[in-house]
Amino acid sequence: MIGRRIENYTGLITLSYLGAFFATMFGTMVGYLYYPWAYASASGHYAMIVLTVVEAIGYIFCVKVAEEGTTKKSNGQITAALAGTTAIMLYVALYIS
Repeated sequence: MIGRRIENYTGLITLSYLGAFFATMFGTMVGYLYYPWAYASASGHYAMIVLTVVEAIGYIFCVKVAEEGTTKKSNGQITAALAGTTAIMLYVALYIS
C-alpha cells in the first residue's frame, strides 16, 4: 500500500461533505436574495437539488473507497448525514420560495 491509511478519516470526509452542502445552500441563497431579478427561485432550487445529489453521490463514493478492505462500518454516520441534508433540502424546496 502506498501512502497513509485513511479508513479513520470518515469523520473528516463527513465534515467536508457537510461543508460543501452548506456552501451550496448559502451560495444559491445569496443568488436569489441579492440578485432576484437574475436568479429565479425555481432555478435556484433546481441548482441546489442537483448539486446536493452530486455531492451526496461523491460523499458515498469517498467513504466506501476509504473503508474498502477494512472491517469498519460507518453506515449509521452516512445515513445521518444524508438524512439531515435531505430533510434540509425538502424544507427549502417546499417552504422557501
